[in-house]
Amino acid sequence: MFLKKVDGPRAVTLPDGTIMTRADLPPETTKRWVASRKAAVVRGVLYGLLPQKEAMQRYGLSEEEFRSWVAAVADHGEEALKTTRLKKFRAPEAK
Repeated sequence: MFLKKVDGPRAVTLPDGTIMTRADLPPETTKRWVASRKAAVVRGVLYGLLPQKEAMQRYGLSEEEFRSWVAAVADHGEEALKTTRLKKFRAPEAK
């Protein structure tokens, strides 16, 4: 079995006890970003599976875009990453 040399850990344990590996991350060629793929990248960075710079380079993300994903998860959970929920979670406050 051949293991590709990578910097950092090959797997991390998430707070719920599940193990996330680099194989759980979306492919580098991802063009269609569904909520589950965005969440996987955010989890991978937050729990130390890969550095933010590497994730941004690997997936062609801008810092602003990645930070918006992190903020959405922090403020409203992974549900906020769905594009159909943008209106609900990003609507201006009612006066």
